[in-house]
Amino acid sequence: MSALARPRDGRWIGGVCAGLARRFGISANTMRAIFVVSCLLPGPQFLIYLALWVLLPNDKTSASGTAGW
Repeated sequence: MSALARPRDGRWIGGVCAGLARRFGISANTMRAIFVVSCLLPGPQFLIYLALWVLLPNDKTSASGTAGW
C-alpha cells in the first residue's frame, strides 16, 4: 500500500477519493461511487471529505514531470 496523499494526477475536485483509492488498491471511480452512495446515508461524510482535503498532503511525484507545480 502506498502512503496516504492526494495525487496530482487523476483528481477531480480535491483528489481525496483518488488518494484513498490508491491507498486501498481500488479504482478511483469505485471510490467516488462509494462516496456518493455514502452521502445518501445520514452522517458527516461531506465534512470528513473537506477535512481530508485540508489535512492530506499533496503527492510529491507528478506524472507529467512538473514536480515544481
